[in-house]
Amino acid sequence: MREERVSNRLIEELTMNQSTLTAATQMTGRVLMSAIFVMSGISKLSGYAATQGYMDSMGVPGALLPAVILLELGGGLAVLLGWQARLGAFLLAGFCIVSALIFHANFGDQMQSINFMKNMAMAGGFLFLVAGGAGAWSLDARRQASS
Repeated sequence: MREERVSNRLIEELTMNQSTLTAATQMTGRVLMSAIFVMSGISKLSGYAATQGYMDSMGVPGALLPAVILLELGGGLAVLLGWQARLGAFLLAGFCIVSALIFHANFGDQMQSINFMKNMAMAGGFLFLVAGGAGAWSLDARRQASS
């Protein structure tokens, strides 16, 4: 009888520790994935003219820069906070793929090839977030729990 109680308590603790580890890992992943987009959006604000010129030089209308900034900041913050995280992750996955194809498809340049693969890897990570959601430590989870 005592052994059974000890065994049940051990199983409960392992389950609780596993769910805490999962939630912490999901949140850490969201922080790491969102940081580059939040920082990049802020950087584009402070270097607006230079970014607009670079976009124009790559054949992308510089007039799209406000939408890019909104996507990077809005999507990055959505993923970071876990608020509408699936939508933010879906949009950022698409952004990663499109920007890889437009800005990093020069496979003769090793750095551009690496950036292309990094963008594709980030898109893959975002698609995992789309499939699995933001996790327990997110605003999405809080909203679901309160409804």
